[in-house]
Amino acid sequence: MTRTPRVLSIAGSDSGGGAGIQADLKAFAAAGVHGMTAITAITAQNTVGVTAVHAIPPRIIIEQVKAVADDIGVDAVKIGMLGDQPTIEAVAKALDLIPDAPVVIDPVMVSESGARLLGEHAVGELRDLLLPRAAVVTPNVPEALVLVGGNRKEPAELAEEIRLFGPKAVVVTGGHREQAIDTFYDGEQLVEIPGPRYSDGAAHGSGCTHSSTLAAWLARGATPLEAAKEAKSAASAAVRDGLRDIGAGPGPVDVLGQTSRLS
Repeated sequence: MTRTPRVLSIAGSDSGGGAGIQADLKAFAAAGVHGMTAITAITAQNTVGVTAVHAIPPRIIIEQVKAVADDIGVDAVKIGMLGDQPTIEAVAKALDLIPDAPVVIDPVMVSESGARLLGEHAVGELRDLLLPRAAVVTPNVPEALVLVGGNRKEPAELAEEIRLFGPKAVVVTGGHREQAIDTFYDGEQLVEIPGPRYSDGAAHGSGCTHSSTLAAWLARGATPLEAAKEAKSAASAAVRDGLRDIGAGPGPVDVLGQTSRLS
């Protein structure tokens, strides 16, 4: 019998179901892997905004990872919302429990509605403690600019600079660009991964969907570039099929094809 790949999301919870661990679990299911979670924060959130954030105690974050590692095993990790320095430090310790699992980091800093989800003082901790442990880092352009500092640069330059922090590969996603092109760089290959732009799509959770799909394909044995292409395809389709009738703000992406089943 073929072993089911197991992927762990270390991320925050979105009570509206559009992003965070809720989006991650949907993406894992769509990619054919078993999803698990270690929740870093609970947000009171809907399509309009974030009204409250409660950080999970660092000890509990580590215990969540230990519980799944001891019994189930972890073939890949996706890291999303971290929030503050104690959480980043706890996640760094938790990764010591699963040293062989490739790590995908989506450096979540600001929510779709504009709420700050990573304190400015914690950016340095993220760079120093977690980026060197990553197989792939998947910032969008605004997040990449925060990581490297300075003024606007081309995605290829951003990818090259972020890789200097230690990750094996970087994907600067194209969601915030006029052309929806992802830029992949692993120190040897610099590859543009094109995709369609759906201006009328529902994009809440697209970044989570992208990084989770990428982690799932790493768990399935794909190379980072192959996984990045699968992630681009899945995230683009999820935006195209997004649920526009959910809430008053930007609707969630649909990676599971709910729209087609209802039509």
